Amino acid sequence: MFKIENFKLSRRFILLAGALSLALPQLAIAQSWPTKPIKLVIPFAAGGTTDILGRLLAQQLTKDLGQNVIVENKGGAGGNIAAEFVAQSPADGYTIMLASGSMLTVNPNLYKKLPVNYSKDFVNITNVASGPMLLSVSAKLPVKNLNEFITYAKTKDLNFGSAGIGSQVHMAGENLTYSANIPATHVPYKGESAAINDLVAGQIDFMVGNLTAATGFAKTGQIKPIAVTSAKRVKQLPDVPTVAESGIPGFESTGWFGLVAPANTPKAITDKIYDATVKAVNSEAMKKSLELNGLTPVVNSQKDFDAQIKAESANWEKVIKGRNISTQ
Repeated sequence: MFKIENFKLSRRFILLAGALSLALPQLAIAQSWPTKPIKLVIPFAAGGTTDILGRLLAQQLTKDLGQNVIVENKGGAGGNIAAEFVAQSPADGYTIMLASGSMLTVNPNLYKKLPVNYSKDFVNITNVASGPMLLSVSAKLPVKNLNEFITYAKTKDLNFGSAGIGSQVHMAGENLTYSANIPATHVPYKGESAAINDLVAGQIDFMVGNLTAATGFAKTGQIKPIAVTSAKRVKQLPDVPTVAESGIPGFESTGWFGLVAPANTPKAITDKIYDATVKAVNSEAMKKSLELNGLTPVVNSQKDFDAQIKAESANWEKVIKGRNISTQ
């Protein structure tokens, strides 16, 4: 006689077998990954810090993974255009994105309508690197330090450039103008390099850009470095004081860049990407390149990265509402 216990056992066996039938192909794919080139999407134009870091990382990952990692720039809308492209790509590990921190923490709180849901459409892999920002002014401005800049800004209608609305360059500029209590008009660009080029040309007055992208122009005198946003001075520009020591105590603003993949990318694959990134960032070649560009390696775990994004998102939500910053 057939017993209920046997039925329950059979049903459990069928469910287990079904789960295994779904998991095994994914496991097999993950074990063989990668078998073709990987696309690393950069959400801003070439020449900016995200692009520079992305190309350094792609070069090292190519060596470690045994497949070409190809950089593809898709700038615009504060990174949202690239985000939509990646979110709609197959979740197979062959399309990943190096996002700026602002995309994951600012955009969801700033844009009223987004083509993606940053908390649901991506799996966060790791924060790769971080770095300070540099307040620079046009060579045409008659100021040499932060106090002179603030005094001058209070009497003029100055404007500042950024890599786009909501970018960390934009938010660093908003942070500075708010802390210094000066009025300024934001001018968004499709990428950091375009904004810096206009700063060099004198088309905009100042910018709080990533140190990586701005240092070369500062050293050649094409722009005037006023202050760095880190807690301490940086090796690249040792004579440039910090914002904190120049008159705004406690001020600090750091940009960072993290790897994400489309949601539902198998964990076995994202684990491989994480392991390869750790190896890449810890290689002597990349360590030297990061230091040269004013960047500090991070490579935190997915759990810590998720927690970082959550905490910073809550903070930026308060800032954006408090300062009434909008995309209009």
